[in-house]
Amino acid sequence: MIMSKTIIHGIYNDDALLKNGAIKLRSMGIKVKDVFSPFPIHGIDPIIGVPRTRLAICAFIYGITGTCLATLMMWYMMVHDWPTDVGGKPNWHYYQNIPAFIPITFEGTVLCAAHLTFWTFLFRSWLLPGVTAKNPDPRTTDDKFLMLIEAKEGDVKNIESALRETGASEVNIK
Repeated sequence: MIMSKTIIHGIYNDDALLKNGAIKLRSMGIKVKDVFSPFPIHGIDPIIGVPRTRLAICAFIYGITGTCLATLMMWYMMVHDWPTDVGGKPNWHYYQNIPAFIPITFEGTVLCAAHLTFWTFLFRSWLLPGVTAKNPDPRTTDDKFLMLIEAKEGDVKNIESALRETGASEVNIK
């Protein structure tokens, strides 16, 4: 027998009530799927069980890519393709000129890391122009805090009463 899932929205008036409510619900074994709020709530991610983001790993890889591309570009332009003797300092070997190439290497690293991380974030979170927002209640962009819970049919009443006990001003069942 397939059990269908019911979506429950617990709406709170204060972020502290929401955090305390999430702690109580998790201690009762109720899994909070997501939280929507008008501003970031510090410390809510570990409370509701959201894993750490891997965006920092992507940014590091993009930075290393920028460093490699900048190094390759400088070697090709200054050593391989067009070596010049500027002020008695020849560019015949890359390792002799590394101090002069540090600023370009840094700029290439930052350029690639920042731009590629930005695009990765946009595509991963699906925050693109014309995309419909995933926000279940428009009031969460103004002054309300919403806790979204997926429940099995038999648990709806228990979760609804638990949300009311934790200070939810509204409980909506979808």
